[in-house]
Amino acid sequence: MDSKQRKIDKQLVLEYQSGNKKALVFLVKRWHKLFCEKAFYILKDADTAKDVTQDCWNVIMDKICDLKNPESFGSWGMRIVYTKSLDTIKAKNRSRNVLESYKEEQGLTDVEEENREQLKMMLLKAIKELPQNQHTVIKLFYVEDYSLKEISDILNISVGTAKSRLFNAREKLKLILKNKNYEK
Repeated sequence: MDSKQRKIDKQLVLEYQSGNKKALVFLVKRWHKLFCEKAFYILKDADTAKDVTQDCWNVIMDKICDLKNPESFGSWGMRIVYTKSLDTIKAKNRSRNVLESYKEEQGLTDVEEENREQLKMMLLKAIKELPQNQHTVIKLFYVEDYSLKEISDILNISVGTAKSRLFNAREKLKLILKNKNYEK
């Protein structure tokens, strides 16, 4: 991006930081399409890319007042898009790995798509049966893609307690899934 475009970004960021909320509208008009394209390039799914881009704008709005180098708005925003896109891929992979490990334990190595949906429903029902503290840790770790350190900060517990709750939640899920016969 040339220096003229960087100056425009700098001016808009400075205006927004000074209290002119309309400046954000112009930043969105300038960058939204590029952010969507970058997310789509990484994720290969248009709907997910739009969702990720929207999440990125939420982060940008929360943190733009702390941006120390306003002319770097474009690269800063692209880094947020890139990171959020990778986080989304990691979260999907984690969910997939949980299902795969369950299938392996149950000897279901060649499960068809219909059975996959049934497994997902069984897993969701089993998660709902967990105690609240385990349910929360499972959700934060697998769905929200937080690290154990971040979970400990969010829940105001030690990292060891977060690890223990996650381990116990996994073990309890195994028991629930083995002992219950869920209906569709």
